[in-house]
Amino acid sequence: MSTYQDRSKPISDQTEPTPEPTPESMWQALAGRPISEQLLEWPADLFALTNVILGRSEVYRFVLSPTRAMEWPPARIRGWSDKVEEASRQWSGWLDNRHGALPDLLVQKWSVFCERAELPIKHLAAGSDPQMCDALVTLHAIADETCAGLGVALDRSDSKGCVYRARGRELLARTGSLSRIPSHFLRVLPKVRTPPTGTSMRSLSRYASLHDPGVEVRWYKVPARRPGADPRARHANLLLLPWPLRVRESDFHPVEGSVQRLAKEPFGLYEFAPSEKLDLELMRRVIETAREEVDSVDVVMLPETAIDETEVDDLEALLERQGVVSLITGVRRRSQPGQLPGNWVHTGISPRLEKGGSPLNSAGERWFRVCQNKHHPWSLDEAQILQYHLGGALHPHVRWWEAIEVPRRAVRFIVLGDQITMVSLVCEDLAQIDDVADMIRSVGPTVVLAPLLDGPQLTSRWAARYASVLADDPGSAVLTLTSYGMVQRCRPHGLDSSRVIALWKDPVRGFRQIPLEAGAQGVLLTACGGRATRRTADGRWPVDNSSEYFDVATFQVRVRDERGGRSDSHSEAPAPAVLDTDEVTILTGWAEAVAEALAHAPEQIVPLMADAKAGAPWRAALRVAEPSQRLSEAIDLLGRVVQEIALPGTTYESLIRSCREHRPPGEPGLETLVRRVLRSTLDQRHNIEVAEAR
Repeated sequence: MSTYQDRSKPISDQTEPTPEPTPESMWQALAGRPISEQLLEWPADLFALTNVILGRSEVYRFVLSPTRAMEWPPARIRGWSDKVEEASRQWSGWLDNRHGALPDLLVQKWSVFCERAELPIKHLAAGSDPQMCDALVTLHAIADETCAGLGVALDRSDSKGCVYRARGRELLARTGSLSRIPSHFLRVLPKVRTPPTGTSMRSLSRYASLHDPGVEVRWYKVPARRPGADPRARHANLLLLPWPLRVRESDFHPVEGSVQRLAKEPFGLYEFAPSEKLDLELMRRVIETAREEVDSVDVVMLPETAIDETEVDDLEALLERQGVVSLITGVRRRSQPGQLPGNWVHTGISPRLEKGGSPLNSAGERWFRVCQNKHHPWSLDEAQILQYHLGGALHPHVRWWEAIEVPRRAVRFIVLGDQITMVSLVCEDLAQIDDVADMIRSVGPTVVLAPLLDGPQLTSRWAARYASVLADDPGSAVLTLTSYGMVQRCRPHGLDSSRVIALWKDPVRGFRQIPLEAGAQGVLLTACGGRATRRTADGRWPVDNSSEYFDVATFQVRVRDERGGRSDSHSEAPAPAVLDTDEVTILTGWAEAVAEALAHAPEQIVPLMADAKAGAPWRAALRVAEPSQRLSEAIDLLGRVVQEIALPGTTYESLIRSCREHRPPGEPGLETLVRRVLRSTLDQRHNIEVAEAR
């Protein structure tokens, strides 16, 4: 058979007309499956469907600008917001065991949608079918509301759906998506903060967000928090160490043979390898000096490439002994034969899971670790080479690209105690308007941390502009930190040098430039947390169940000249971790469900723990991997601990005290970690209950 195509004919005569896209065809193309009632079995799937259609048809604009044919909220559904919330509660309860009927409002609007699933998208865009538009927005709102509590726990406080939410948290931890639809088609992520203002599609949801494939996502939970329910529990002391304090020109050197002599613009590769080593003894003294000012140092943060990867173990061991619970630092890996250098942010969290802990005499256990790679190499042009006075190492007439391995794009979200969701961006990544930036704006983390290798962090420079974008919408607090050595090298012609090593921007108090004053080795930054409001543009009532952080104080840390005490430069090896970060994330999700059930539905404890165990049929249905042997043991221990402490008449305070006071033999160990996780989640739940009672 001939495949010859008569090119003398117009294209319109050679091919069949392309059919108009419909909700059905569009969903089939994007998700690889037809629209069916299976979507009612999992809220994040229905959220994905309605979000796609609302966005592609731009039907959402009728919510923001109602017409005579389509008023909003719909008058025929009196108390639309309350009805949506009630439908989501009923649906959550149905998802626990699939008993009874689905909510009437969900079924009614689903029927309207299915009857019109073959309508051309252009008809929806014109607003010619108000009933379909109404059904789409209402289904979207119900699905979004039913995703509450899947990402950041304790958004929802009632007796329905704790089993369903525990399953959803494990699905998110395993796959990086709340949806059952494979992430190579699309991805549904939790939403942490909503835009304070705005009229985009993102303004129509407050618990879930939809993303295209392409960026890998991991969602971690490590419930480190300060114990107690008083206001002091919601603050953190961050020790900012702008090291290395000196950067030499020779720390920048060309990669041999990398210069390409093109006719117009030669380019080459450079490697940054600071000769100033990490001084653990100085760090110990800085932390001890900082602890004379505040009750504890909770987080230590260092700039981009501040330490070598071989120094991570010793650094974490030192911080464990000093009672520090978290480390955020830029890490570099030197080039190897056939391998470019590495550049990433290392986040380490102590398995003690408790801020304000007292110093220890030993290194303890290996920390939970998360690695966020850098995606965009730094490019040094002639102006920057002159600005940083690097012309003796890097020729100004060559454009120099940072020699680093650039892996595929990935984002690591980390949820800590007190509903803090954190993400890190390495230097140049903060300035890129790409899919990663769009994802972060849609999710709206509580805090964005950006370790930099840059000049002074002034409000007039680039980092402040991009920090403002995230602080204004969605309202994240943003902290940038650079090396004091680089700040001192940055001396543009005709300008004095600066001492500003960090910049904080939050939606409450705005900008704060943070200098390193003369004689100081670090700066202590205290940030406080408060309740924040989630709003949506679709007519649902605002709710105060999110968190925001704002800075309240800084303190210049100056160590005394004399040296003394034990040096920590050679640390003993920590005990092996009993669970890895993925496993503790899953364990935390089930512990959150236990805390929720103990507060509102004690009768759900037995089916909840049965669902958590290996072999539970729901994992096969959701295509979720079975827990490892270590995780299975931890889940079994969680069930036994709950059975032991959750006696009739037990109060929340006594439950928390029991977890805290019990010291199983042979610490550290799996039971110790299980009790720490449960204690932290119970304490957090109690904190929210106390706040709501006020």
